[in-house]
Amino acid sequence: MDNPQLLRIQENLKKLKLSRTSQKLESILQEAGKSDLSYSDFLDHLLEAEVGLKYEKNIALNTTLAKLPFIKTLESFDFSFQPSIEAKVVRELASCVFIERAENVVFLGPPGTGKTHLSVALGLKAIQKRYRTLFTSAAALMAALNKAYSENRLEDKLRYFCGPKLLIIDEIGYVPVDVHGAHLLFQLISRRYERGSIILTSNRGIGQWGEVFGDTIIATAILDRLLHHSTVVNIKGESYRLKEKQRAGLLKRSTGETLSATDE
Repeated sequence: MDNPQLLRIQENLKKLKLSRTSQKLESILQEAGKSDLSYSDFLDHLLEAEVGLKYEKNIALNTTLAKLPFIKTLESFDFSFQPSIEAKVVRELASCVFIERAENVVFLGPPGTGKTHLSVALGLKAIQKRYRTLFTSAAALMAALNKAYSENRLEDKLRYFCGPKLLIIDEIGYVPVDVHGAHLLFQLISRRYERGSIILTSNRGIGQWGEVFGDTIIATAILDRLLHHSTVVNIKGESYRLKEKQRAGLLKRSTGETLSATDE
């Protein structure tokens, strides 16, 4: 690029942090010349490309900050394998209106039935709509709250977990929570109540949460705030992971009943 004007334009684009235009300036100008664009159309296309790039970078950064365990989309979820799930309900949740309303989503079901997949997929939808999102396993959350309490930093840690518009708590019920931990979780749920949304997954039925937390009273208090404004998706089906093993001939199909997310 020997043209002094083009060099000057490119330098100014760098100063303005218009990186995509700066890198592709010559090709952009050539394409504009071939298309015989008006000045306003050229500027419109230019700015649209830059906004698109910044949006992509923002999404990538916020996806990293969300600490998702993997990237799985709603479009890749096999609803036909889990007919107990109303696809319409989940797709309505993907609009993220529940986040605008500070409502919660609770996925209940046996291990391997897609609860985490769905929570991550909804988390990605939230990020795309520019809602700050954070994912944590229940075990990691309880460890962080207990550690902060012992170090007299609980207030800071509660503020950290209350910051995101959407907090995803995965696998409640896999690891028992003592009464002290249950009280810490209650504080977090209470602070987020009607202020920020929670997506929570559990392999235990609602009626079993007293056992999970070792205290029926505190379990009831947590559920009262969590379920007041919420959508509960109860999954009754087989494990995806077992299905794949069965297909590979590594596991014979069990004749026993699958675990129910609700109490009989």
